[in-house]
Amino acid sequence: MDALGLRWLRWRALAMLALGRPAAALALFERLLVRCPADRHAQASRAHLLAAAGRLAEAEAAYMQLLGDAPVDAASWFNLGWVREQRGDDAGAIVAFTRATEVDARLDRAWFGLGQALWRQRQLDGAAQALERNTALQPMSPHGWVALAQVHQARGRPDEAKRIVHHLQGFEPRAAAALQRSLGPMLAG
Repeated sequence: MDALGLRWLRWRALAMLALGRPAAALALFERLLVRCPADRHAQASRAHLLAAAGRLAEAEAAYMQLLGDAPVDAASWFNLGWVREQRGDDAGAIVAFTRATEVDARLDRAWFGLGQALWRQRQLDGAAQALERNTALQPMSPHGWVALAQVHQARGRPDEAKRIVHHLQGFEPRAAAALQRSLGPMLAG
């Protein structure tokens, strides 16, 4: 297939995505990869569509292949971490999220994913550090703050959790109220 044919195939795959037909887009990206296996956009799109379809083992393999060719792609490391997290592989997710933060220390969602995975593994100090990095990069997003307060609660640091509730009241009062309810008696006083 010539360059024009490859562009047409790529355009059709993107059109299927825009039309809300991910299965058709996946089939087209797979056809494109048969003809042009080194197409990184098609590789990444295929991996993402496999993950979205719940085909997590295939998505993980696709991200591993993608990272084998370009190990400094922070977004792919993050996506691999997400897939591993969905598969219940927190240890693998920690490795992938850590690598994403090493490649791009400004990738806030990788710090969040790392914090969540460390928290589930009861590595509370590491979780707090990762979530602090996340909130420094995304100070107006309540998700990192809520997770950080929950980690502080698990670490037995109610004053830190209270500080976060008060901080959230300034820009996300609903999130602050929900957090306060979930932390319950620990915040009394």
